[in-house]
Amino acid sequence: MSRIVYVNGDYLPEEDAKISVFDRGFLFADGVYEVTSVLGGKLIDFEGHAKRLERSLSELDMSAPVTMDALLEIHRELVARNEVHEGLVYLQVTRGAADRDFAYPAEPKPSLVLFTQTKTLADTPVAKTGIKVISIEDQRWGRRDIKTVQLLYPSMGKMMAKAAGVDDAWMVEDGSVTEGTSNNAYIVTKAGTIVTRHLGNEILHGITRAAVLRFAREAQMTVEERSFTIEEAKDAAEAFITSASTFVMPVVELDGAQIGDGTPGPVATRLREIYLEESLKKAV
Repeated sequence: MSRIVYVNGDYLPEEDAKISVFDRGFLFADGVYEVTSVLGGKLIDFEGHAKRLERSLSELDMSAPVTMDALLEIHRELVARNEVHEGLVYLQVTRGAADRDFAYPAEPKPSLVLFTQTKTLADTPVAKTGIKVISIEDQRWGRRDIKTVQLLYPSMGKMMAKAAGVDDAWMVEDGSVTEGTSNNAYIVTKAGTIVTRHLGNEILHGITRAAVLRFAREAQMTVEERSFTIEEAKDAAEAFITSASTFVMPVVELDGAQIGDGTPGPVATRLREIYLEESLKKAV
């Protein structure tokens, strides 16, 4: 069965889906996106993703192509049409098509594209073994809090990690870790404190991050939102990442140095369990 995608009001087989060559997302990366996970055929944290989408659009002075209620129905329709039990829904909004000019068009008509990906998320084997990462210099633009489609450097970072024989990369700026290539980064100190970088323009305001920190505090875990260094991470008891597609994923090696005992630690393991349990209760 051909995958059904959504393009500007139409549900189409993927081979028939088309977007203008003059679309500003293609020409200028003038667009934003969100990825929502699907478990049991239901959407995880949709409200958080919708609110962040509205913020990203506002920061770029871009209009929403549909209401957030309509967007929810499009998500549900795509999940149903593609029979997605577990996987992801990707959405992208661009400023739309206009003759190429650095200045924004006077009356833009935003483009909206969504598609699904079937993927094992909850019971992925790597969650039981953890991932390995390297550190790289953070060379992205300054407004990482806006979830734009400008993902070339994160893609380069993924390839640097692949070339090094590991799974991902943590980016470093001014001596401190900002985040992973497509995820937020955390360490757990030997005293048991969860440390992750504070919110600002330097990192994406992760929806999974917000939920995990809330669950951690509800479970009486100590959380500090502050910068941390690579050396501090190497000396930590545990490390992990969070994202919509990985939930809570343990990190067991950084730049060749084993973190903790080299296996997923109890804090990351428990937070993954809590996140899955609590998020499924509120899934839509």
